[in-house]
Amino acid sequence: MSKKVLIVVTSADKIAGNDTGLWLEEYAAPYVTFVQAGYDVVVKSIEGGQVPLDPNSLPEEEKLEWQEAQSILTNTDKLSEEDVSAGYDAVFLPGGHGTVFDFPENSLLQQVLRAHASSDKVIGSVCHGPSALVHATYEDGTPLVKGKKVSAFTDAEERDMGLQDAVPFLLETALREKGAIFAGGDNWTDFSVRDGSLVTGQNPMSSQSAADKVVDAIEGRDS
Repeated sequence: MSKKVLIVVTSADKIAGNDTGLWLEEYAAPYVTFVQAGYDVVVKSIEGGQVPLDPNSLPEEEKLEWQEAQSILTNTDKLSEEDVSAGYDAVFLPGGHGTVFDFPENSLLQQVLRAHASSDKVIGSVCHGPSALVHATYEDGTPLVKGKKVSAFTDAEERDMGLQDAVPFLLETALREKGAIFAGGDNWTDFSVRDGSLVTGQNPMSSQSAADKVVDAIEGRDS
């Protein structure tokens, strides 16, 4: 049987009155990687339906290899209770600023993450996707990221974009406050880390390396 990967994407579409949503590369590049690895990929969104895309993430020229991934976003299924116990081998959380508004507080997503962490199944995320990890805990209330090496969109990168006052929290700071051992590279450079079954990437440029590390984790390979 092929391995199953659940990709969960944001449904939030506004930040400070401007259009936002899912950052396309952070979803499409991993989707292609997982399909090429032979996995059965299931895409769900927080609210279901059409997924908003951050307009700044749309490539100037259409990428043919992303067509299948993009077509799914026109009408997604909503994350449901069934996803908590569906037996996925991994869950992957792409970013985009939309995620900071609907990932942290979504109880179903938090249940999915708790179930995966408790079973030591793979959890991957990139850029603002790790916002879902800020409130994620084990059954005993211990933060999922406590003592784990983690990366995400850095406070410096948020300030570089001028959005530090538009987000509900600075992601790097929030993860550090939960006990994460935060690691990052230079602004806007590829940087991703794997700590056991947890994979995190810093920014859009880290989408591919994060996806590759997720595959390594699923296959039980050292990376």
